[in-house]
Amino acid sequence: MPGESTAIDYVMEAASGPHFSGLRVAVAPSTSSPRASPVVTPTSSFSSVPDSSVLKQPFVIGVSGGTASGKTTVCDMIIQQLHDHRVVLVNQDSFYRGLTPQELQRVHEYNFDHPEAFDTEQLLECVEALKSGQSVHVPIYDFKKHQRSSDLFRQVNASDVIILEGILVFHDHRVRNLMNMKIFVDTDADVRLARRIRRDTVERGRDINSVLEQYAKFVKPAFDDFVLPSKKYADVIIPRGGDNHVAIDLIVQHIRTKLGQHDLCKVYPNVYVIQSTFQIRGMHTLIRDRDISKHDFVFYSDRLIRLVVEHGLGHLPFTEKQIVTPTGSVYAGVDFCKKLCGVSIVRSGESMENAVRACCKGIKIGKILIHRDGDNGKQLIYEKLPRDISERHVLLLDPVLATG
Repeated sequence: MPGESTAIDYVMEAASGPHFSGLRVAVAPSTSSPRASPVVTPTSSFSSVPDSSVLKQPFVIGVSGGTASGKTTVCDMIIQQLHDHRVVLVNQDSFYRGLTPQELQRVHEYNFDHPEAFDTEQLLECVEALKSGQSVHVPIYDFKKHQRSSDLFRQVNASDVIILEGILVFHDHRVRNLMNMKIFVDTDADVRLARRIRRDTVERGRDINSVLEQYAKFVKPAFDDFVLPSKKYADVIIPRGGDNHVAIDLIVQHIRTKLGQHDLCKVYPNVYVIQSTFQIRGMHTLIRDRDISKHDFVFYSDRLIRLVVEHGLGHLPFTEKQIVTPTGSVYAGVDFCKKLCGVSIVRSGESMENAVRACCKGIKIGKILIHRDGDNGKQLIYEKLPRDISERHVLLLDPVLATG
């Protein structure tokens, strides 16, 4: 009918709102043979997305390296390139312990590069609070007085990206475990010494002799004992620091990819979410409408299911193949996986069988029925599977993400 068709077209164009359409790939060998193939499980959820506040967590980056290696420069370049995201920088230097009167009297003998010079417990509390979405007050340390300011602090709000920078941020395993990415800035020792002399004399009001004495007595031994051994924990090592634009560009690209992931993918690494389009959102809008007809519900559900099945097939192994086209040209393509079958969860999975048959000519489809007893117990009630299933790749068909 013209009126109904026009209404559907309008909804397809104007649809908005969140949706989820997912694919889970589970690698699970069959119990019938040690040569079992991976199990590819396409699933599509037609229910609302879980509360995003539970799933969302910021991306935490640790940046370590020797003194004056260019850590702050690397952090600033990352922040500049991530201008479309909320990014905060937390410096380990802010968490120096204030010196006691006795320590102040012998300040030239105090090792500021030793792990015990930092209040690691407060640093942990700060990062954990930021990860949970809370704002924190970061202390301000006076390097001339060697004390924290009693009435001043820096407020840091929850953000998409948290960058934790310092010479010893990789030393404590509890701090390391909070990080999603660990970067070590590797710069030549002579370059680092020259930078430190310039920084401490200009910014911190020290004379060159005291800087060199402290470097020889504390800084270099602490680097060899604590900083350099922590390099093994780094995911990425950047030679030449801020001068290495290629490395920083690659890091920023990786961070953007992680930030762009669906919330479920951040929590469950074996879940793949189909990229949202207005077509998909429009179809989700239609099948959620309580006034939709049965015919339209089935039609648009089948379209969504086929998208999930095709996306799932893309995760199967392929082999390279060259063919000759009708014009005599050579085309370098791929050959489909030869041995494939489907296994349908009785009732719900049967809604995906037509899409699988349409995409995979002559595919064998088995069936299983599982009875759920409470939250933990499951009982296999019925099974009818291809005899050679252990030699095949398996598409497990279940349109409900929770049970697939």
